[in-house]
Amino acid sequence: MYPIAKKISLSQSTLLSSPIEYLKGVGPLRADMLKKELNLYTFGDLLNHFPHRHIDKTQVTDIAKITPDQDFVQVKGILMGMDTLGEKRSKRLVSQLRDQTGQIELAWFQGINWVQKQLVEGQAYIVFGRVSFFNGRAQIVHPEIEPYVAATAGQKSVLEPVYPSTEKLKSRGLNGKQIGKLTQALFMQISERDLPENLPVSLLKDKLSRWEAYRQIHFPQSQALYKQALNRLVFEELLIAQVRLNLIKIDRHKNSKGHRFEVVGDNFNNFYNHHLPFELTGAQKRVIKEIRQDTARGYQMNRLLQGDVGSGKTMIALLAMLIAADNGYQSCMMAPTEILAQQHYAGLSELLKDMPLEVALLTGSTKTAERRRVLQGLLDDTIHFVVGTHAIIEEVVQFKNLGLAVIDEQHRFGVAQRAQLWKKATIPPHVLVMTATPIPRTLAMTAFGDLDYSVMDELPPGRQPIKTVHRFETARANVMDFVKTEIQKGRQAYFVYPLIEESEKLSFEDLMQGYDQVKSYFPEPTYKISMVHGRQKNIEKETNMQRFVSGDTQILVGTTVIEVGVNVPNASVMVIESSEKFGLSQLHQLRGRVGRGSEQSYCILLTSVKASREAKERIKIMCDHTDGFIIAEKDLEIRGPGDIDGTRQSGALNFKLANIINDRQTLIEAKEIATAICEKDPTLSTAENAALKSYLLSQKSKIGWGKIA
Repeated sequence: MYPIAKKISLSQSTLLSSPIEYLKGVGPLRADMLKKELNLYTFGDLLNHFPHRHIDKTQVTDIAKITPDQDFVQVKGILMGMDTLGEKRSKRLVSQLRDQTGQIELAWFQGINWVQKQLVEGQAYIVFGRVSFFNGRAQIVHPEIEPYVAATAGQKSVLEPVYPSTEKLKSRGLNGKQIGKLTQALFMQISERDLPENLPVSLLKDKLSRWEAYRQIHFPQSQALYKQALNRLVFEELLIAQVRLNLIKIDRHKNSKGHRFEVVGDNFNNFYNHHLPFELTGAQKRVIKEIRQDTARGYQMNRLLQGDVGSGKTMIALLAMLIAADNGYQSCMMAPTEILAQQHYAGLSELLKDMPLEVALLTGSTKTAERRRVLQGLLDDTIHFVVGTHAIIEEVVQFKNLGLAVIDEQHRFGVAQRAQLWKKATIPPHVLVMTATPIPRTLAMTAFGDLDYSVMDELPPGRQPIKTVHRFETARANVMDFVKTEIQKGRQAYFVYPLIEESEKLSFEDLMQGYDQVKSYFPEPTYKISMVHGRQKNIEKETNMQRFVSGDTQILVGTTVIEVGVNVPNASVMVIESSEKFGLSQLHQLRGRVGRGSEQSYCILLTSVKASREAKERIKIMCDHTDGFIIAEKDLEIRGPGDIDGTRQSGALNFKLANIINDRQTLIEAKEIATAICEKDPTLSTAENAALKSYLLSQKSKIGWGKIA
């Protein structure tokens, strides 16, 4: 809940909360459509339904000067000829508009009879629309057209807004232009007092007032004023989002009790000084320091640990668990798959073999007798660390003193599942969430802004960067020969195919063909091959993966089910089939399955020769970069924030105007200012922050922040 007092007068306008049907020109029927199609319920919703572009209609282009790189054009000329061509569905009305430099074709596929009645051959018209080229000739389909009147020419506003609409609304006479007329009607009813300032006065220097910003964003008098309005409202949007996240974090720190890890004792020091297999990187040392500070303060730690594949996150988890043990607390580590849990268990057991600490494994496959032993050990505190899958959150699993929960690949666990874990202790355990998907800074600031987060941006010593190359499928024979040479050196290889959904019969057939193809190049008994895919039963999948992990098979053919869950240091080659079908993030995750040993590893991206330009761009980025953070940034630029998988708090990205890619600098500035405001005045009780506080309270019901106190 927000630490904000309830007793405050809301200064936000009640007029803006008026139902949309009461606006002139709307009425009940249109209101119903606006609600269903655009979620516009009130005057305020319409005010915040911003134009997605503005069109300069003061410029008239000579027809001869129209080029294919132009988007929208406005032309003036004489209407010449009107012919109806084609039949039934291909029926269309075609005309020519001619000026002193040339002519352009106009075409209508709908409303032909109406258009014919409205237009007169030989008359002068102003025509506006999206230009396209058909058979080398310029054409405008379904243009906006009106008679040219010399007396009123040049009187249009500089920038005319175009509002988002839908096909259903357009068919009912509510296109972008009509929505613009409703917005004009809205501005006739509201005034400056309906849009009071919501930012501290000190931040408004050199910025448009809030009222003026809204006017100029909808109906700008100039390009410069539009830019000023956009800058003001983007800054406002980002600042308020960051203030909200800061207040949540402050309140969590204040109200969430946590175990106090006050000492770094014998277990940690003994391991660090005598059993640590390698020197920690600077990033690892920094993160351990952050965790030590978090866990010593007496409130629950909620820290997101993000790092590239192979950056040493598991070692951080172990060191944090040792600190917990030094303070008399148990730890658990949850992994998304059974095989990954087994690998974590094997790794921790090996590292702690000379330490007086008990590690246990708990999964769905744990035998009854062993399960009984583990459950008893957790209850009487003879087991210090438990590694497992969802089996850990079963009701029967109880801890004597759970102090730390480590969650690997957080997007694989739902909120409800994590809540089950919290019930296992009277005071919720500290939480360390790990993800191998690097999150761009701007995305982390918005989607995870209420969490503390650490970044691992260094690889442990001895790791060699993976060599990534692109090959067309025509070079398959050469690729197979290269894989053979690696296997002859004693290495192992992956062949990955696009994901199989149950409905995708074709994809399954592709995989089976691929499997047969690999077998033809690598015949038995010389070579041994495992196969895993989504249609297999879990036991079959786990068995086949385990055979590869243990070295019984040299090649693993599979789908993206191997993306998370296999750590085979001996695997040195990753061949990704039809790699043009994968996103950047997924390609990087798959590549991270190799390069886990000290030997040079390779990732080969096979594509069709007909791969799209966008796909080739992704492939080039993969070949040029091994840094997951750079790739994540590129992925964000290409796909946009709305398509990022695994973002925990998608609501944080629902900005009306702000774009975390284009407005990166503004976001960084807004975060710094929001942090300073909340640190100085965590309850927003000063006069300077009164407007901000009032606005936050007025918005709580709209945005689902229902716990504002």
